Amino acid sequence: MKLVMNTLSTSRSNDSVGQQNPLARMVTLTVACLLGIFAITSASAQSGIQDERVVHLLQEPRHRTVKQDGGVFLLDVQINPGDTSFAHTHNQAILLTYISDAEGPRHGEVLARTEYASKPLTHVVNNPGPNLLHIMAMVNDNPAVPSNFEDSPTGLLQEPQIENLWFRSYQLELQPGESTRLITHQNPAAIILGSGDRLHVTREDGITDELAKPGAWAWRSAGSGYLVRNEGSSPCTVVINESRRRRN
Repeated sequence: MKLVMNTLSTSRSNDSVGQQNPLARMVTLTVACLLGIFAITSASAQSGIQDERVVHLLQEPRHRTVKQDGGVFLLDVQINPGDTSFAHTHNQAILLTYISDAEGPRHGEVLARTEYASKPLTHVVNNPGPNLLHIMAMVNDNPAVPSNFEDSPTGLLQEPQIENLWFRSYQLELQPGESTRLITHQNPAAIILGSGDRLHVTREDGITDELAKPGAWAWRSAGSGYLVRNEGSSPCTVVINESRRRRN
């Protein structure tokens, strides 16, 4: 398309083509259009994406942004059985928490894809079914932090299951009635119920979020302490994801 636009601009600015020789102008435009179509077709074939509509990850309608904190985004991704997303482009580090996929529950399994920040990817996602594809995705559009950057949270006794220059992720297993100690992050964090039926996330001021089904989440800004307590009748899996960023 760029080739077509450039050629049209040249034709309009050249009086000998635009006014004195109509036949030459027609030939020029025809050749330009053919070359433009060839260029678009070739680009589509190379990317493997046949759908003309390509959007950014944050504009894909099945990737719903439910929270934004600066350059950090929390997306509630849901693709129904038999549905396919638009072709969309990833160019930011992303942390994926799987609630369920086509085959059934995934109980909060976590996967980091930080390479997208340097090697963008455009793809489509198809859900053949029979179950809902449900992912809570954390996107970090901030620069990577230095490898020696000290920003660990307090109150978490175990080591993170994932730690890189963009994210940290912890997984907790809480029995009915079990509670964590006070947890405080230096970065924004999402608390996600991976499995279970009733989780309370309580701030230092006593305000409580109740997470009543897998995929439910609570958000804590940097420096906001909280407790997590299993108020249900069965064990639960809790995923705590934080998006690392340098402070000014």
